[in-house]
Amino acid sequence: MMKLYIANKNYSSWSMRPWVMLKQAGIDFEEVMVRFDGFDAQSRFKQTLKDINPVGKVPVLVDGDLAVWDTLSIAEYAAEKFPDKQLWPAKVADRARARSICAEMHSGFAGIRSACPMNIDAYLPEIGALALRDKEAVRQDLKRIDSLFSSLLQAHKGPMLFGEFSIPDAYFAPVVMRIKTYALPVSKETQAYIDRLCAMPGVKAWIDDALAENDFIDFEEPFRTKP
Repeated sequence: MMKLYIANKNYSSWSMRPWVMLKQAGIDFEEVMVRFDGFDAQSRFKQTLKDINPVGKVPVLVDGDLAVWDTLSIAEYAAEKFPDKQLWPAKVADRARARSICAEMHSGFAGIRSACPMNIDAYLPEIGALALRDKEAVRQDLKRIDSLFSSLLQAHKGPMLFGEFSIPDAYFAPVVMRIKTYALPVSKETQAYIDRLCAMPGVKAWIDDALAENDFIDFEEPFRTKP
């Protein structure tokens, strides 16, 4: 069985993407959680990963002797290994668009990522309000996300971004968590999509696990001093 190495579900946005993708698609895998305890070379986190992934980061998918890291690479590997799961949209043009927006998420939206780190068990509307007031990059990122979601939902008639669940829904799940935690305002159409996404079994399972962790990690908490 494949193994997926992840970190704390409350904080690790990169880990959330492939975990949700595999879980929602019904693909069997063994979860290996490597707790965030620091990122220096001697941390248990780095020591655990150093012989699995030369980058020393999560997520990492291990299938036999093969290790695949980077969320896009994991997504592509899973899509090729399990073609019956239809992880990418069926139409060529839709797959191209789906890959484009995943790449955009992969390398972009630095404003919202920096100002609003993922923290599922927190509720920080006051921080979200300040970020929107003071940071143009956050306003622009949120506007782009809202517009992107709305246009795709209109084009494909929902309920997910490309009709049925696909990789982009898993890919944007962490930013949806940020919108919820920081109470960032979005259109009714986008909010309805957020509600549907969070209710999907794969996403709900991640959220439930994150809430059950009860593992408050100081260096992952720029806005709280206690849970």
